[in-house]
Formats: sequence, structure tokens, C-alpha cells
Amino acid sequence: MQVWSLFWLVTAHFTVVVWAESDTGSRRVQHTGNRPDIGGTRVPGGAAAAPLDITLVGVPVDCGSAYRGCLMGPDALRVAGLAESLSELGHRVSDAGNLAPDLPGPREHTNPAIHDLGPSAGWVSALSDAAFAASADGPPIFLGGDHLMSAGTVSGVARRAGKRGRPLFVLWLDAHTDFHDLNSTRSGNLHGTPVAYFTGRAGFEAFPPMPAPVAEERVAMLGIRSVDAEEAARIGGTAIAVTDMRAIDEVGIARPLRAFLDRVAAEDGDLHVSFDVDFLDPDIAPAVGTTVPGGATFREAHLVMEMLHDSGRVTSLDIAELNPFLDDRGRTARLVVDLVASLFGKRVMDRPTRAA
Repeated sequence: MQVWSLFWLVTAHFTVVVWAESDTGSRRVQHTGNRPDIGGTRVPGGAAAAPLDITLVGVPVDCGSAYRGCLMGPDALRVAGLAESLSELGHRVSDAGNLAPDLPGPREHTNPAIHDLGPSAGWVSALSDAAFAASADGPPIFLGGDHLMSAGTVSGVARRAGKRGRPLFVLWLDAHTDFHDLNSTRSGNLHGTPVAYFTGRAGFEAFPPMPAPVAEERVAMLGIRSVDAEEAARIGGTAIAVTDMRAIDEVGIARPLRAFLDRVAAEDGDLHVSFDVDFLDPDIAPAVGTTVPGGATFREAHLVMEMLHDSGRVTSLDIAELNPFLDDRGRTARLVVDLVASLFGKRVMDRPTRAA
């Protein structure tokens, strides 16, 4: 008891900071497994989860990245058993297939580094409408696809939250802050821009207008460990709560996440979780084009998902940046499926020990 008291004393005044060296497809497949409110994954307080109506939406986009292959991510997650895993938990799962929007052609921009601007803007627009529709009756899971997808998915679920009369919160699980705009990005890879876009920053005139920007103070990032100097300066001037891996090493991952979830509950908010596979350490999740050493461990990642489940606040989920071309016999895809199962109610005790 004395040890735990000391732990809480040490961490009671923890502040989330940025650490820096310087300064519509039509196929629908039913998986039968109402729900407590729209999309919450568990009744708060640890009560048993009620069955949910979950919609899987494939987002085969990889024009936001320099590494092709993420367009295979949605089908890799299906092959790895995502729908079956959720159905085994008692949820009703509907697969809407992969989105196939009619994309515009190339567009020029004053930033010569930018590539695939026309298709990227087309994806954002199509995803905003698809996410709004898919979030009407239960929690959608958007199967990516590179992280450009979140510019569109957050736009859509923000509209849905507004229609419900609730604020939208976003939990960003990622190695990167993705806070560039179209003028500041040097790589030209637009998967590095969604957070700046959906929080209403300037510099996105070539994208569809963000109808309901997410308030900065309602965005939290966990697992950050790769931020360029310009991004660090930009995000340091915002109200976004950023927890990098050093902070997680020092105080653990539960403390900052619990503080954020308490804020979501206090405002009775909807919660969108954007899960970039590079949040995980590449030793356990190699199938990412932008791997960064020192990511979340197996247990840290499961703890995040278990806490999200226990909160009962999650109303939508992105799975971004899974690149099966870089995977080791489906290892990363299977891990992601297991983590999503934790978010939707699978417990440690539900995982049988393998026979020796």
C-alpha cells in the first residue's frame, strides 16, 4: 500500500508535454454475434459489455504516403479475422466492403513537394460522407489505408457528433504528430497533415472545408517519438495534449490516458480513436512504412485498448498505415486484430494458454 501511495504522489502532478531536443462499396456481409448508447464499448464502471452494431469500412488509400502498399491493409485485416474476432465477442458485424470513390485527377500546388493532391482531396471528401453515414447506428471501424484517411473520417464523425449535440474528442495513437499543412510539409506526403486539417488550421484551401473542426483541447496524442523541428514548434503553441515515449517511460501509459478519458466523460463526449500501426514498436509490428524504434509494447498497447473499452466512450475507430507488403506472414495484421478485440471487450482471461 505504501508503494502505491508513493506512485500516486509522484504522478499526481504529471503534465502532458512535448519533449523535443530543440527549442462506397456496396457489399455487406453480416456476422451475427442493444448497445448501450451509440457506440460505447462498455458500460462505465466495468459492467459487462452490451452487443454493438459494428460496421467495417475498407479505406484502400495509399496516395498520402511515399510507400505504396497500404491499400492492401483492409483486406489483410479481413483475412486476419477481424470480423470473426468481433463476432465471437457477441457483436453484430457488418462489412460494407471497400470504398471506391470517383477521384479527381492531378492538381498543382505552390508547394512543389506535394504529390497526389487531387486524389487525396477526393478521398477526404468521400470519407467525410462515408464516415458520417457509417456512424449513424453504431461504431464504425475504418480499415486503412494510410493516415490521410483520418482527415476524412474525423470530418465525418465530427459532423455526426454535432448532430447528436456532443463534443468530439480524438485520441491519436501514433509515432508522429501529423501536424503539417500543405505549405509546411517538406516530404509532400499528405498522411502527415490530418491533425492540422481536422483542428481547423490554415493551409488547406485545396482540401474540402472542415465543417466542424475539433477543438485542440479535445485532442490527445500518445506514443509520439518522431517530430521534426517545425512540427514541434507548431504543435507546442496549441492546446493539444501530447505524451511522448519518454513521458510514458517515466510515468507509464495509463496515467495520461486516464486523465484524457476523464475529460471525455466529464463533457459526455464522443471519442474517435485513430490508431496508426507505427504507434507500436516495430519489433512486434513491422508492417509499417514509417517505423520508429521505441514504440508501445504488446502490454502497453493492450492496456490502452482495455482502458478505452472500460471507458465506454469510443464511438469510432481508424486503423491506419498497415502495409501487408512489409509484414512477416501476417504477424502485424494478427496483432492489430487482437488489439481491436481488446478495445471491444476481449479480456486477458479470454486468451487461452497454448498447450506445451
